[in-house]
Amino acid sequence: MSSTIAPAASKLALLGGTAVGKITYPKFPVFTDRAIERTAEMLRAGKTFAVGRKHVPEIGEAEEVISKYHGGRHVMATSSGHSALQSALAGLEICCGDEVITTPYTWGASISCILHQNAIPVFVDVKRDTGLIDPELIEAAITPRTKAILAVHLFGQPANLQRLRAIADKNKLMLIEDGSQAHGAEVGGVRVGTVGDAAGFSCMGGKLLATTESGYMVTPHQDAYWKGAMIGQHMGRATDGGMPAELKAYSDSLVYTYRVEPFNAVLLVEQFAKLDAELESRRRHADLLRSLLSEGKYLKLPNYAPGTKPSYHLLSFTFDSEAAGISRDTFAAALKAEGLNMIGYVPSVISDWPRLHWQGYKGPRVSWLSSLEAAGVDYRNLSLPNARWRVDHALETGFDMVAPNEPMIARMAEIILKVEANIEELREHERLNGPAAPAVRG
Repeated sequence: MSSTIAPAASKLALLGGTAVGKITYPKFPVFTDRAIERTAEMLRAGKTFAVGRKHVPEIGEAEEVISKYHGGRHVMATSSGHSALQSALAGLEICCGDEVITTPYTWGASISCILHQNAIPVFVDVKRDTGLIDPELIEAAITPRTKAILAVHLFGQPANLQRLRAIADKNKLMLIEDGSQAHGAEVGGVRVGTVGDAAGFSCMGGKLLATTESGYMVTPHQDAYWKGAMIGQHMGRATDGGMPAELKAYSDSLVYTYRVEPFNAVLLVEQFAKLDAELESRRRHADLLRSLLSEGKYLKLPNYAPGTKPSYHLLSFTFDSEAAGISRDTFAAALKAEGLNMIGYVPSVISDWPRLHWQGYKGPRVSWLSSLEAAGVDYRNLSLPNARWRVDHALETGFDMVAPNEPMIARMAEIILKVEANIEELREHERLNGPAAPAVRG
C-alpha cells in the first residue's frame, strides 16, 4: 500500500457533502473456542467462587502465566484494575496521609485508589505531546510526607520508567505503575509492570487484555503481595500457604471484595496466549497510519523516543487549533460526519473535580474529604498548563486493530486528510455557527 494518500478535496459531509465512510474495527474482544469451552466447564462444575489458588487451581494457573509475562514477579489476580491498584498501595503500606505524586490527566481510578487508602494525591503536570507524567517536575513536589510516585501508562504509552525509577531510588520512594491501558508496552527494552515496586492492570472487556471484569497486581516484593492480599482477598489467602507468620494474626474478613471470578482466571490464561500477536497487529496498523499522515498539518501523533513500543489501547492525537484556525471540537465534528469518531478522553484535569474540593463542598459525603482537609491540600486552580492544554487539544479514538485491516487504516487517513484539505470551509463554518459541542467522553 502506498505510504501517501492524496487528500480528497470534495465537500465535507458536515457541510452537506458525501461522507468518506464509517470506520469499523474487527470484533473485539475475541475469545477462542478453547477459552469458551473452558469457562463453560467452570460453570458446569459450579466453580463460581474463588478463595485462592489452593481451592481453585485455575487461579494459580492464571497467576503463573502473568508472572512469567512480567519477569517472575509475584502476582495476585483481582476483580478489577482499580482493586489491583488499591491492593498495590495497601501492599506497600501507603495510606493515612501519605503523599503520592501522580498525574492529573488520566481516568479517575488512577486517583481514587489513592483516595481510598486515605492517602493524598499530589498532582504534577504532564508532557504535552503524550499526556504522560513529566519526570522533571517530580522532585520539586517531594515533601517529607511523600511516599510514592504513581505513573500511568496512558493510552498504551509507556511512561519513562528508567527516569522514574532513578528519581524514586534517589529519594527513597516507592514507584507504582498503572498499566491498565498498556499491557505489553515497552520502553528502553523493559516491559511495563516490571520496573515499579508494584503495578496494577485492568482486564475488563474493553482493555487490551480483555476478560469480563478483572485485573491483577504484580510486585517484586513478597511482603507487598501478602499485605495487598489482606485488604481484598478472602482471609488474605492465608489458606494458600506461605503467609508470613507475623501477618497471620491480622488476617481476617475485614476486606474489600476484590477476589477474581474463577472463569475470569481461565480467560486471563487464554487471552495472554494471543496478546503479543494482537499487540503487533495494533503496532503495525499504527505505523501504517503514521506513514499515511506524514504530510498532515494539524492532527499529529506523538513522536516516541527510540526503544518505545506503545501498545495502542487508544490512538491519541494532538490538534494544532492555533494553526488550523478552528477549535478542536469543530474539527472532531467534521471527522465524525465523515465516519471517524474521536473524543477528548480526559474531559478536565482531575484536580478541578468538585469531589476533591473540601472547601465549601456541598455534594454527597465522600470518605476522603476529611483526609484532604486534614492535610490542608487545596487543588483549586492548580496551574498544570500542559494538562489543561491537552484537555482542549487532544483527540483519542479506539484502536482495536487486532486483525488485518489495512483498508480501514487507509480510510481513516483519507478522512483526516480530507478534513484538513477543507480547513478554510471549516473556518468559515465556525465563524458563522460557533464551535461545535465539546467532543469529550461522557
